[in-house]
Amino acid sequence: MRQLISHLFISLDGVVEAPDRFLRKDLYPDLSLFDDETVGGQDAVLLGRRTYEEWARFWPGADIEPFASFINRVPKHVVSSNLTRLDWSGSSLLPGNPVEQVAALKQRVGGGIGVHGSISLVQALLAAGLLDELRFILCPVVVGQGRRLLSREGGPIQLELHSARTTPHGLQYLVYRPRA
Repeated sequence: MRQLISHLFISLDGVVEAPDRFLRKDLYPDLSLFDDETVGGQDAVLLGRRTYEEWARFWPGADIEPFASFINRVPKHVVSSNLTRLDWSGSSLLPGNPVEQVAALKQRVGGGIGVHGSISLVQALLAAGLLDELRFILCPVVVGQGRRLLSREGGPIQLELHSARTTPHGLQYLVYRPRA
């Protein structure tokens, strides 16, 4: 079975929305330390509708490497009940029930599937028990406002810390795995 791995920037107060507004420029050099973890082992990406629409406008012409080359060549599976057409090369639509669609995608032959951004999608996949790992780049900032990943209804979801490391400028790379 393929692994489904979420990749998100997160602030100390749990905000994951629009990290470009809270990630300081002096921390950018440390991001290259995560290149292998971010794209290594993935041969597909899963995106929600909003992230797809934003990224389809930005990444085809971007030169932020190595992510630009990766995201433009890898197959992109888009979960949406609203979209009917995808213009970004390598994109395919997963219509219908997202939990069922992603469960079926995980059963196909292939490598890891990265979920980049896509807050609502990650929340749904985590609640459904479909995520195998949550990878956070924890930024040393308190944002105050914005969407939080871990705000949810329902019972607790237990996680285990698989690994953690700190960069020279203070970013932390945290990898959590949901407990069975």
